[in-house]
Amino acid sequence: MSSAELFSRHRAVMPSWLATYYDEPIEIVSGSGCRVVDGEGKSYLDFFAGILTNLVGYDLPELRDAVLSQVGTGVVHTSTLYLLRAQVDLAERIAALSGIPDAKVFFTSSGTEANEAALLLATSYRRSSSVIALRNSYHGRTFATTAVTGNRSWSASSLSPLQVTYAQGGYRFRSSFRDLDDAAYVRACVTDLRELLDTTTAGDVACMIAEPIQGVGGFAVPPDGLFAAYQEVLAERGILLISDEVQTGWGRTGEHFWGMGAHGVTPDAMTFAKGLGGGYAIGGVVARADLMDCLGANSISTFGGNPVSTVAAAAVLDVILSRDLQANAAKLGNQLLSGLRDVASRCPLIGEVRGKGLMIGVELVGPDGYAPDPVAAARVMEHTKQLGLLIGKGGLYGNVLRIAPPLVLTAEEADEGLGLLSTALELVDKEIRS
Repeated sequence: MSSAELFSRHRAVMPSWLATYYDEPIEIVSGSGCRVVDGEGKSYLDFFAGILTNLVGYDLPELRDAVLSQVGTGVVHTSTLYLLRAQVDLAERIAALSGIPDAKVFFTSSGTEANEAALLLATSYRRSSSVIALRNSYHGRTFATTAVTGNRSWSASSLSPLQVTYAQGGYRFRSSFRDLDDAAYVRACVTDLRELLDTTTAGDVACMIAEPIQGVGGFAVPPDGLFAAYQEVLAERGILLISDEVQTGWGRTGEHFWGMGAHGVTPDAMTFAKGLGGGYAIGGVVARADLMDCLGANSISTFGGNPVSTVAAAAVLDVILSRDLQANAAKLGNQLLSGLRDVASRCPLIGEVRGKGLMIGVELVGPDGYAPDPVAAARVMEHTKQLGLLIGKGGLYGNVLRIAPPLVLTAEEADEGLGLLSTALELVDKEIRS
């Protein structure tokens, strides 16, 4: 069956709002390392990793062996009503890696569910439904996580179970503070936060939830220290800080194991998902024990931290740490950022190249150097597909290319992908100007 025939069936039975990439979407049927093959036999270098989820690439022997060993026991599910040895082992490791004192861990099946759980903990602990989120943010697709998503493109409903106020975030390219240097930007954001707390809330705010680097928002990177400055304000008022590490965790940013590490901050809770499972469904919350234990009702998780996902996650974590993939992300991220900034110097289509580690955004703009150009972004993606490179797309206006390869990327593959992406960018820039 061709991809076109499969897409026709997809449209007949799947929701119209379920987004797909490309004019003619592809089916990925196999993969190895940083490469995948589609249903019609074409090979691609993958620079998006299943939305940053295939953190250690495809067909990793350690991951495959761990999963097959667990499946071989005949036990792939029991639920948290029973003891799960692999879940406890993994929780102990994550608690230690988190840096949060006296930490406890709750596992879920996704990042959305992890953020939902963190919001439940914070609002219960503080006895308040008031939350500070960031403009241009994305935290998930459920009712509460949509409510704290500050990106109109992904906010399906204006209804909300929470009272949400939006502070300035890391998206400086279109911020009203864009012309300020780093120190002045941080000061302006802090002043704005104080004003928001004094004028738009009742004073009993539960938490601030923040992505250290905004993922769906186009890999928007705030100045280092912004969240340390924010936390000082939050601490004065007893407001909790939740770091959404669903996309930034596990060393992807290169500099730090957790994205919030760039700010010298230990949050009250962190959420995680995506890359930890290496493609298997897992997410979770790690938080201070008093915060995690604040709920006054029973609860379970049917699928969160199940035997298969937790052994998979343990194998992924082993590979990240034993091969120092965080250092690889830092090294190759700098290589890609330098190359893309060189392209930007001769390609007016590119308004900004930003990012850390293997988490890079390329914002595409119109002739004025500012107006978002989502059409150009779609055209670049079609060209990269034709050339054999998979990338992502995001940003408030859908005009930001997202580059996030598996952390097992090699220097040769980084050069190859950079060459293909540069070709696509220059082709579209030429098409627009001709």
